[in-house]
Amino acid sequence: MEVDSAPQQAVQEIGQINNADLVVGIVADLSHEDVAEVCAALRTLPGSPRIVVLQNRLASDATSTGSDAPAQDSISLIPWALQNQSSPTTSVESMLAAYQSILTIGKRLEVRGCCVIASKLEQAPPKWVCRLAEPLLEASCDFVTPGYARRKFEGLLNSSIISPLTRSLYGLRIQNPMGPDLGISQRLYQKLLDGEQNDKTGGNGMHLLASLVPLVLCGNLQASQAYLGARSYPPSDWTTVSSLLSEILGPIFLAMERNAACWQRMRTSSPVKILGRPTSAPQTTGTVEIDRLVNSFQLGIRDLQEIWGLVLPPASLLELRRLARLPTGQFHIPDELWVRIIYDFALAHRLRTINRDHLLRSLTPLYLGWVASYARELEVAEENAIEQRLERLSLAYETGKPYLVSRWRWPDRFNP
Repeated sequence: MEVDSAPQQAVQEIGQINNADLVVGIVADLSHEDVAEVCAALRTLPGSPRIVVLQNRLASDATSTGSDAPAQDSISLIPWALQNQSSPTTSVESMLAAYQSILTIGKRLEVRGCCVIASKLEQAPPKWVCRLAEPLLEASCDFVTPGYARRKFEGLLNSSIISPLTRSLYGLRIQNPMGPDLGISQRLYQKLLDGEQNDKTGGNGMHLLASLVPLVLCGNLQASQAYLGARSYPPSDWTTVSSLLSEILGPIFLAMERNAACWQRMRTSSPVKILGRPTSAPQTTGTVEIDRLVNSFQLGIRDLQEIWGLVLPPASLLELRRLARLPTGQFHIPDELWVRIIYDFALAHRLRTINRDHLLRSLTPLYLGWVASYARELEVAEENAIEQRLERLSLAYETGKPYLVSRWRWPDRFNP
């Protein structure tokens, strides 16, 4: 979504702003009271920076302005149709269009940083939005990622693949490398938008988000992680997993291709600067239907052997067949096997072993099997076991990285 496609009144209002220090885009469906709280917190930032707050509205509703604010206020609150509700896009595509709009507006206003508020938070610390914004204004940080209080069975695609893979590749120990709540400095958003303009692959907003950490590491920029409390997740919809894997992992694997020379030099990971303290989330989510997920895994073993045989080495296939014969009560995917599977799929994506969309969708039964294995392990575990469990998985990704590097450099040495 380009700036000029927004409601004319909002375009005119932004055009009247001569200078600003920060753009804050509210993508989440926040109440009037929540928006007022965000604005009140932003007013407490040191130096009274000039801030443009874009409040997400449907295009038909984005007609009122923030005219009820004091004339001398440092906040310009502008209703904005960040997501084009009339387009036949998925919720993911709509969200990503909003990210691009916010960054484009930030570039147009030449602000020092952009923040995206995309989540409804539970038990968030006071003035939590300042944890995203202040490091950007101090010019000491280029990328502020969120840390959320974890629940056992939420955010599992991030926990199982996105976060530990990013950590092993680029050496940054961050919980949520693709947000959705983010702080992005002027240096970083300019690199992002310039990269989008030069992208010859037809990249979209997800490509933009997948490029964040590589740009930070390879551009010698600074990252930090701000703890924001517990995030409200929508209920898991296992029927959309295939499309999500394709939408999200495709850009991540493309970023691996573009930045191979950079990530292959990284040998270890390092913590980033932490803002705030981690908290525990109220455990209100239900359980995972382990039997159903294991059945999906077993069905994949029966139906996808031909595809997986083009991607995975014989030892991995043999191990997967053995797992498919186990009763649910004994079902467990070892971390080392799971890591090799992800690395082999990344390599097959690079080599175009099969159609890339088909490749990523064929990962679905394996991912559901991992979820079942993880859920069975943590079903009766203490809440503090979540962090320990995911840390072990992250270490397995790091330990297995030489396998990825060797196969990436010399793929012809192994032909399944």
